[in-house]
Amino acid sequence: MGRTRAMEPNDLINLLNEDLATEFQSIVQYVQHVAVVTGAEYTSTLAELRAHLSQELQHATTLAEQVNFLGGIPTTRVPAVREVDDTRQALSADLELETRQLDRYLERVQQADSMGLADVADPLRPLLTQTQEHVRDLDIALGN
Repeated sequence: MGRTRAMEPNDLINLLNEDLATEFQSIVQYVQHVAVVTGAEYTSTLAELRAHLSQELQHATTLAEQVNFLGGIPTTRVPAVREVDDTRQALSADLELETRQLDRYLERVQQADSMGLADVADPLRPLLTQTQEHVRDLDIALGN
């Protein structure tokens, strides 16, 4: 009793596929938000969002490659994206999603490390770092 079962590769594959689906969600969300964010005060923020969008595509590719490396099939599922029509709503939604992704990537790196899968953990570390930067950028844009 009280023992937790060790994570199996299939468990990690499923979690990475959930992360991949979230990246797809993020890509769709950023595409909409790049169009919605307006106003001279958000010019530099808009440039950051475009950079985030490009990085999200890289994140999705990295995750798909790790799923494949572990013997899984990368998902094509895209969770629903809530439409927004206001700059602050868009930035808040992006911050919420990035914060969730940050927590997930931290877990995933730790899980891969604990499983002795450095070949999986190492490619995930840049996702963790970039997502931390996204959270910081969005916090600043929102005046937090």
